[in-house]
Amino acid sequence: MPLSSIRDSRLDRLSMWCFFCAVSPPCAQWLGVLGKIVYLFYSNLFVLAYFLFDDFDQPFLVDKNVWTFYVDHTGSLLVSLNDHKARITCMRLFPLNETSLFRIDPQKTNNFLVTSSCDHSIRLWWKGSCQRCFRGHSGLVSTLSDKLLGDGPGKVLASGGEDGTIRLWSLSSSGKHGQRALKSTLHGHVKPIKLIYVAGHKTSLLTTISIDSMVRVWDTMIASSTSRSSCCVGRTSIPGAPVNMKCHESLLYAAAGSSVVKIDLRTVQKVNIAAAHQSKLYPLEALASKSLICIGSIGSAMLWDIRRNQEPLKPEPIAEMDGHDGPVSYLHMDPCKIVTTCPKDSYVNVWDVDTGTQTNALSGSSLPGTSSNCSSVAIDRCRIVTTHYKL
Repeated sequence: MPLSSIRDSRLDRLSMWCFFCAVSPPCAQWLGVLGKIVYLFYSNLFVLAYFLFDDFDQPFLVDKNVWTFYVDHTGSLLVSLNDHKARITCMRLFPLNETSLFRIDPQKTNNFLVTSSCDHSIRLWWKGSCQRCFRGHSGLVSTLSDKLLGDGPGKVLASGGEDGTIRLWSLSSSGKHGQRALKSTLHGHVKPIKLIYVAGHKTSLLTTISIDSMVRVWDTMIASSTSRSSCCVGRTSIPGAPVNMKCHESLLYAAAGSSVVKIDLRTVQKVNIAAAHQSKLYPLEALASKSLICIGSIGSAMLWDIRRNQEPLKPEPIAEMDGHDGPVSYLHMDPCKIVTTCPKDSYVNVWDVDTGTQTNALSGSSLPGTSSNCSSVAIDRCRIVTTHYKL
């Protein structure tokens, strides 16, 4: 491709970005960028947004609706997916070739979208419409599993709810409304479910944590429609309010309160404190290939090498990354970089993942004399996308 064509293409992409910034309505914060899925909702005065990445050129905005935009120089709106009747609580992308729900070319790597909502439902989206609707929770559906359970085409989706149950849904059931999709309901938690993760070493093993910081591990291979808590193979509790957790092989790293606890999923026993800080922790991210975890706190993020932190009580970070005016509420880690943001300032800081040395600082303030706070960030290799709200 001639150099002029490449330059023109980049300028066209920049003009698309400027267009979307200009037309954003004052009552909502949204962002349209090539290949992005944007999940947005409101909580009191704060705008919270989450991004997922996909391979197609249609970005989505979600509050209680899913909006699909065709990204061209006109920013034409194609379709609104508005089947949910209340705020969306969680959103996941899964590969189509991991299910038998839709007839597709097995060589293609398309994804389908799954959303959960305060309207007690879970919806599966593909080709611009809702293809399945699952109902069964007696309250809002608070979270979805990060991956599908099982091997082969008969995989299972797990959901957790305010009712304290985990429900397993077959993704091979027929019927528009997901009849017969509910495989089993797992009981044991007494508080609403906060997070659900699939174990790294065994795809039938499910880890859940409720808002009272009770961790349970379930073997879904022995779950059935009549089982209640019989497939729970272990439980433990961790101190503090749960923040996030990550699975790596047979280990679970659970962040709660001011520490990150390492749990062996084979025994469901706490191994040691992988990281600790004197103040409240915010997000947790892990980079298994380099044995690194990163946690956000007030004004800074800290990098930990979990191979070094064998002391049970006082693990020390290998780097502390300062530079924000408030809690670091968003973290991104990949093999090259760490990206941090704070909702109380407009800066996006970039750090070297091995040393914690700052390599870049980006400001989200676009106009002289104005200030804005960062509400969310999405990272796609070298591209960083942010949303901001004006003060």
